[in-house]
Amino acid sequence: MANDKTGPHGLWIKCSGCGEILYHREVSGNHYVCPRCGYHFRISADLRLKMLFDNGRYKRLFGKIRSSDPLGFVDTKPYTERLKVYNKKFSGSDAVVVGQGEILKVCAVVAAMEYGFMGGSMGSAVGEKLARATERCVDRKLPLVIVSCSGGARMQEGILSLMQLGKISAGLARMRARALPFISILTDPTTGGVTASYAMLGDLNIAEPGALIGFAGPRVIEQTIRQTLPEGFQRSEFLVEHGMLDMVVPRPEMKTTVARCLSLLR
Repeated sequence: MANDKTGPHGLWIKCSGCGEILYHREVSGNHYVCPRCGYHFRISADLRLKMLFDNGRYKRLFGKIRSSDPLGFVDTKPYTERLKVYNKKFSGSDAVVVGQGEILKVCAVVAAMEYGFMGGSMGSAVGEKLARATERCVDRKLPLVIVSCSGGARMQEGILSLMQLGKISAGLARMRARALPFISILTDPTTGGVTASYAMLGDLNIAEPGALIGFAGPRVIEQTIRQTLPEGFQRSEFLVEHGMLDMVVPRPEMKTTVARCLSLLR
């Protein structure tokens, strides 16, 4: 399991991939990748940014943008109460953290989705942050990297969450018109409206090993088409074999790969 704030925690960690009991320091020293089977633990957005930026340092952007409750949505509890709990837990970051810094001396803007915040769901605050990230890249001629880890659009905001798909995609189109690089990194899981929009619009689409990537989940698809799906369906290795991804890169190699690709694309 993963801790929402810092990644896997405790003295010992049980790997969800091979079931081995691992020493925490051994896992954290390997970028939270199991040294036995290569399983990639889910990690927080802040930790993700620290791994990508030089010396783990970056300037946080758009930190005051938060979701509201335009629909007055209530399920088992009011949406406003859910937001209060998550905002307190994640210091008001919502489901994405945006930072600017250097990746092996290449200046870039990086946005990392926070799966611990309502499953990394994309609401209006996430859309606004990512749209502003594209605007900043256009204004300052910077490349953009988005690390996706999301269950899709946030149902509590209804059509407003779905509108973010087009909004972010339009910002990325402006970047492309100015030949500014955009690298999309897909991690486990990347699903729903996030996959259906910006996660697959990168100049390069890179995934971590074993990541679940798709619009609907494999169980839903299997029930719909009433057929048994092939082994590894919707996992990153399957998708790169079928041309939906450009490459699969282990987390310890991600920083150098992204820096090299940004240098080539620029």
